[in-house]
Amino acid sequence: MSVSVDPMTVNPPAHDTHEALRPHAENAFAAELAALAAQDDRPRPDRWRLSPWAVAMYLLGGTLPDGTVITPKYVGPRRIVEVAVSTLATDRALLLLGVPGTAKTWVSEHLAAAVSGDSTLLVQGTAGTPEEAIRYGWNYAQLLAHGPSHDALVPSPVMRAMAEGMTARVEELTRIPADVQDTLITILSEKTLPIPELGSEVQAVRGFNLIATANDRDRGVNELSSALRRRFNTVVLPLPESADAEVDIVSRRVDQIGRSLDLPAVPDGIDEIRRVVTVFRELRDGVTADGRTKLKSPSGTLSTAEAISVVTGGLALAAHFGDGILRASDVAAGILGAVVRDPAADRVIWQEYLEAVVRERDGWKDFYRACREVSA
Repeated sequence: MSVSVDPMTVNPPAHDTHEALRPHAENAFAAELAALAAQDDRPRPDRWRLSPWAVAMYLLGGTLPDGTVITPKYVGPRRIVEVAVSTLATDRALLLLGVPGTAKTWVSEHLAAAVSGDSTLLVQGTAGTPEEAIRYGWNYAQLLAHGPSHDALVPSPVMRAMAEGMTARVEELTRIPADVQDTLITILSEKTLPIPELGSEVQAVRGFNLIATANDRDRGVNELSSALRRRFNTVVLPLPESADAEVDIVSRRVDQIGRSLDLPAVPDGIDEIRRVVTVFRELRDGVTADGRTKLKSPSGTLSTAEAISVVTGGLALAAHFGDGILRASDVAAGILGAVVRDPAADRVIWQEYLEAVVRERDGWKDFYRACREVSA
């Protein structure tokens, strides 16, 4: 016997998206998704809102025949996006792998929004994620009163996605305990979720697939079993290839975040953004941009996401407590916090970088002074 899942029993009332601090992708970019759907005449897999070609355009950006501009959501190799989208059109699940800050969650959310129109069928992986978060749970009041029944069943996001032919998401898969991770094996191989208590099962309908994200850089990572890894097609998201590409990514995201937070516009911030990106890339790579000086790398990842956070914090300082122009003093404290994670070892590395590289660099005197001031 199969069990159907009524989405109305598990979906909470929708909030006004204008009041949301961070609207879901399908709400924030609803106009772009609608424009793509209206002009998308290519074949679509069952229950997909857009064709694979249109999903790729939504992520990579472009201009539609009617002049509608689709903003890039991901700046990187086109082939990576095409492989990811193509995977979702098959019966293979997608694993987005990369170091922290390579936009895995961002890409996962936008893929789900473009394919299914709903990015909220999400399991957030942590060391305490239980098996019920992936399979199903129970309404214990109903369970105690009437025993196991369909009414007492609380479907997980994965179960709902299976029943509705949608895209489920599992974030930070390698943070989930190994025995809980393996709950996905039957779901991904048999496309079935057994419910032994009811003597039934949920079978995935056409359109169902799953996107997981993972990294093996952070502490507390649980390796995927070979059996589970075989159920995924793995796509590695790299760090930005060039400083210009990373500056572009940081600038776009900071602008989006600033508008969502109603931060006053700060003119001429590109120079400071480029300096933040340069510092992060040099310390991350262990060598200066000109290749002449080798450097020690700190313990942190110094990812693009952290650069975005540093610049966003600097924008808030410049707008509310400065003269409205993003300056070195606005980003210095944020950089220090991102670089110095280990107070002993990282502080020495940072001081050496300041004295050997920043101090001698033309046009960086203000940056050197600001960083020395907050590092004192």
